[in-house]
Amino acid sequence: MGEQAVTGRAVRRQEIQVAVGTHSLAGMLSIPEAARGIVIFAHGSGSSRLSPRNQAVARRLEADRLATLLMDLLDPAEEGDRRRVFDVELLATRLLAATDWVAAEPATRLLPVGYFGASTGAAAALIAAARRGERIRAVVSRGGRPDLAGPWLPAVVSPTLLIVGGADHQVIELNEAALAELRCVKQLVIVPGAGHLFEEPGALDRVAELAANWFNGHLPAAARA
Repeated sequence: MGEQAVTGRAVRRQEIQVAVGTHSLAGMLSIPEAARGIVIFAHGSGSSRLSPRNQAVARRLEADRLATLLMDLLDPAEEGDRRRVFDVELLATRLLAATDWVAAEPATRLLPVGYFGASTGAAAALIAAARRGERIRAVVSRGGRPDLAGPWLPAVVSPTLLIVGGADHQVIELNEAALAELRCVKQLVIVPGAGHLFEEPGALDRVAELAANWFNGHLPAAARA
C-alpha cells in the first residue's frame, strides 16, 4: 500500500480487486490517518474509478479524515454494453459486494459507511442503501438519477443529499420527484449556474464541500454511537 500526504495528513492508497461471481472489479482504496468513516463511490454511465471529478471529491473527503473507495462497478468487458451501464439493480448488487469487502477488511471493517453516487451510480447507491438499511449511514448524489431507484426510494433510511447543477433543468425535475419519494432525512441543493458535469469554475469545489459537510455530519456520529 503506497502513502502520500493530503493537507499534511498521510493517506495510504491501495489498488484492490473485488470478486463478484466470475467478474473482478477494480478499485482504489485510500485511508487517511485516524479515519472516521469510509465513503464508497458509485460511478455513473461512461465513468470509472479514474474519473477526475470523483477523484477531486475523494481528495476533499480524505482531508477530513474520511477513507474513500473508488470502484468500477463493471469490468472492462461490460463497460461497452449499454444495457449493463443502465442496469441500476446490477450496479447496486456490485456496490453491495464492495460494501461487504470493506466490512471484511481489517483496516476498514469498523468504519461507518457512506455512499457517493453520480449519474446512474446515484440510483445504485440508493438501492444498495435501501437493501442495507441503517448500516449505510449517509448517501450523497452528484448530478444523479435517483429517480431510477423507483420503488426503492421510500425504503431508504440513510440521510440523503441530492446535489444538482442549476443549469441541469431536466435532472432538477427528476431529483425533485425522487426527493418527494424519500422518507429519510433528506435535502436537495442546487448549485447555481452549474451544468450536469459541474465543469464551471468553482462548481465541483462546491460539490466537494457539500458532500464533506454531509458525511462529516453523519459518519463520525455513527462511529461515536
